[in-house]
Amino acid sequence: MPYPDQLLADDEKVVKHLHPHWITLLVPTLLLIVVVGLASFLAAIVPSGGAEDILRIVIVAVAAVTAVVVALIPYLRWRTTHYVLTTHRLMTRIGILSHTGRDVPLNRINNAMYEQSFWERLINSGTLVVESAGEDGAQTFRDIPDADRTQQLINRLVEGDHDRRSRNAARYEARYEAQYEAQYEVGHGRGHDDPDRPTRRMELP
Repeated sequence: MPYPDQLLADDEKVVKHLHPHWITLLVPTLLLIVVVGLASFLAAIVPSGGAEDILRIVIVAVAAVTAVVVALIPYLRWRTTHYVLTTHRLMTRIGILSHTGRDVPLNRINNAMYEQSFWERLINSGTLVVESAGEDGAQTFRDIPDADRTQQLINRLVEGDHDRRSRNAARYEARYEAQYEAQYEVGHGRGHDDPDRPTRRMELP
C-alpha cells in the first residue's frame, strides 16, 4: 500500500515503505490455529442435553475473545507500524488507536548500520540502528525486512541529500552574487573591472 501523499512535502517522494518482517506474525498465526482447532474440538465433544447450546456458545465466545487477543491485535499492530523512507526523511508511525510518530531528516542522520543473527539471515530480517544528531541519538528498529539493503539505501540517500543541498546552496549563492553585481552596476554605471566595486558574499547558515 502506498503511503498517503498528503503526509509528504510537495517535492518529497517515498523511496521505501516497510512494515515489520512477516516473521512477527508467525506466532500469532500458530496460536490462532490452535485456538480454532481447540474450540472446534471442544464444541464437538459437548455432551447432548439441555445446556448443549449454551456450552457451545460459551466455547465460541471464549475462542473469539482469545483469537482477538492472540492474533487480531498483533496483526493490527503489525499493519499499523510503518517505516517510511523518503527523499527527505525517515518516518516512523506506530499505533492502532493511539499513534506515535517520529521523523528524522536525512541531513541529521550520521550513520545507519544493521545487525543480523544466523536465523535472521535465513529469513532476510534484521535490526536496523540509525544514529542521528541532536537529542534523538541512536534509534533501533527490530524485525526489519531486507535490513542490509535498507541500511545501504539509507546511507545512499543521506549522501545524495548532502550533495543536493550543496548544489542548491551553490546555485543560490551564485544567483545572489549575480543579482547583487547587477544592482551595483545599475546604480554606479561601472563594470566588473571597477577597483572600487565592493565584493559581497552571502553567508549561509
